[in-house]
Amino acid sequence: MRLLLVEDDNHVAAALSAVLTRHGFQVVHARSGEEALRALLPADAEPFGVVLLDLGLPDQDGYEVCGRIRKLTSTPVIMVTARSDVRSRIHGLNLGADDYVVKPYDTGELLARIHAVSRRTLPGDGSAPAETEVRLGPVHIELPTRQVSVSGVVVQLTRKEFDLLALLAQRPGVVFRREQIISEVWRTSWEGTGRTLEVHVASLRSKLRMPALIETVRGVGYRLVAPAS
Repeated sequence: MRLLLVEDDNHVAAALSAVLTRHGFQVVHARSGEEALRALLPADAEPFGVVLLDLGLPDQDGYEVCGRIRKLTSTPVIMVTARSDVRSRIHGLNLGADDYVVKPYDTGELLARIHAVSRRTLPGDGSAPAETEVRLGPVHIELPTRQVSVSGVVVQLTRKEFDLLALLAQRPGVVFRREQIISEVWRTSWEGTGRTLEVHVASLRSKLRMPALIETVRGVGYRLVAPAS
């Protein structure tokens, strides 16, 4: 996912960009409001999934930037600020922000909020309707009912097993980094969750009786290998 980071402090931006990149984001850094608006304008560019907007910008107030962004696009906007009072939050949300994070924040919480707002399909944003089912050879995943079957036989999965499978099935063949999977499925950046991820992958392979369905990419993460029909 492409993410537009609007932050005038280069040290803060560099540290946050490193974290976001490790979690699978392609980060574009804008240092001012005008630079952010220019980044959003090219019609032929790949759209951003989220705008992470710091309110303390050098050229104009972040609230004003949020209002101008909302006139250009329906891309989700998360405001990041040290202003913790309720009136400031309400003002930001009324201007069209999708969420509001107060500094200092936990990285895991920020990642969870980014993934949460990016999953929302906004009317008129040109996005394709969300899929309700995924078919991969004999594997059938029904997203609304959270039901998985193999060759017509229903397979009972735990909540996290289903979430993990559904995530990988979004883009068969694409490698999902371990950090990204942990962030999206477990809503945390705690590295100790890595062992839990390995256990869930092993359990999925066993329950689906398809060991080759989920491939381990050593040192990186996992990808789903679509089986032959």
